[in-house]
Amino acid sequence: MQVEDVGKGPGVQKMFDDIAPSYDLMNRVMTMGQDQGWRRFVVKKAGDPGSGLVLDLATGTGDIAALMEKQYPKGHHVGADFSLNMLSEAKKRFSDQAIDWQASDANNLPYKDNSFESVTFGYLLRNVDDSFVVLREIHRVLKPGGRVVCLDTTPPEKNFIYPFIRFYFRFGIPLLGRFIASDEAAYSYLTGSTMGFHKAEELAAIFREAGFLDVDYKKFMMGTIGIHWGQK
Repeated sequence: MQVEDVGKGPGVQKMFDDIAPSYDLMNRVMTMGQDQGWRRFVVKKAGDPGSGLVLDLATGTGDIAALMEKQYPKGHHVGADFSLNMLSEAKKRFSDQAIDWQASDANNLPYKDNSFESVTFGYLLRNVDDSFVVLREIHRVLKPGGRVVCLDTTPPEKNFIYPFIRFYFRFGIPLLGRFIASDEAAYSYLTGSTMGFHKAEELAAIFREAGFLDVDYKKFMMGTIGIHWGQK
């Protein structure tokens, strides 16, 4: 996803390029190994595309795309991202799988209307300037009846465990970023973007505003991860 020339795009693109080599290890450590389970849930919600086209947008190092290809090998699988370093890691990790890796702009997708049976994406919307614009673009490239599934962070509820979650986000994850990725600033940004992101119901409303039907979501990891889905 080669993002816009203003706003978050260039800085976020450089950040993901820089952390690409350690991205997978950081995901496993900071989620305590739960991240792969969330991706399997995404694949289940996306459903079987048959022999049609499927898109994993903001594919990163390719985990969701690879799980989709293994689960539904008859489909034609596209993994797209704006970080060329992330795509390079994905190609190395899953060189034996039939996935077409492409550089792509989430705000202006280089695909025709009504192209894909499903579009999945992880940790995309908190890193763009306007979630609605991106969701409208995703709606455009989906076929009628096609499914969208979004994995992203969501601000935790302010309950009795909130102070502990906030402490982990503010200090724990950046500290892990310093030691594992040698980039404390990147993970300070990522945790900050979680706390400032849409609440789960707010994001569901944006999905509906963008034209999706049957929108719903489920939370994971003490309410800090949300998976949303819907249909065109």
